[in-house]
Amino acid sequence: GLRLLSRTTRSVAPTDAGERLLATLGPMLHDLDSAIVSLSELRDRPSGTIRITTVEHAAKTILVPAMKRLLPDNPDITVELTVDYGLTDVVADRFDAGIRLGGEMAKDMIAMRIGPDIPMAIVGSPDYFRAHAVPNSTAQLIDHRAVNLRLPTSRTLNAWRLVRGGKEARVRIEGPLVLNTIDLILDAALDGHGLAYLPLDQVQRHLNEGRLARVLSKFTPDLPGYHLYYPHRRHASSAFTLLVETLRYRD
Repeated sequence: GLRLLSRTTRSVAPTDAGERLLATLGPMLHDLDSAIVSLSELRDRPSGTIRITTVEHAAKTILVPAMKRLLPDNPDITVELTVDYGLTDVVADRFDAGIRLGGEMAKDMIAMRIGPDIPMAIVGSPDYFRAHAVPNSTAQLIDHRAVNLRLPTSRTLNAWRLVRGGKEARVRIEGPLVLNTIDLILDAALDGHGLAYLPLDQVQRHLNEGRLARVLSKFTPDLPGYHLYYPHRRHASSAFTLLVETLRYRD
């Protein structure tokens, strides 16, 4: 007795009741699709599409390199990566799995480490340091400007993890630019817009070539490594199992 679709001469869209039904049934239909794919694999080779939500750095340093090991020998597998810094609900958004830093995924998920801890660096360009004194302590960051990353879930700026007074603290620094990818933040730091807080491996070449300088290294702890996470009830197709084994971190 409820209208699920609203129709006009130009479009069809779900009503509020339709949206609620879709939100409830969507994950179930996704699980059904996975189960059917897994049955087809009994007579064939691993196949199907695996959708993963990930942050940009993990995609560049872990996922894309791993595809060189997984995809050439498994041509019927498709991996779809979506870069997103939000705390994505993989069930509601119909992803097969997500990748985030250790400690950032929901407690009801299976989590598996896929990479080592991540050295971080606070960097600035020579032009920036000609106008601003090099900081020697975290307290001196109050006199500096930063290029910041906006987190979509909380709508806050990404906090820098620093060691202050022997304890780890999360610090936010004001600045002239707020961006949503580390590539843009790196470009802005190179252009002298402010200090940037970035993975060391993404700035090492620029440090070596003198385009950036690193500061406060002894106050910048490593971040916990990336983990793959997925729901307990996820049906493990052979394609997904292959992906998990490809990504598993072996120290």
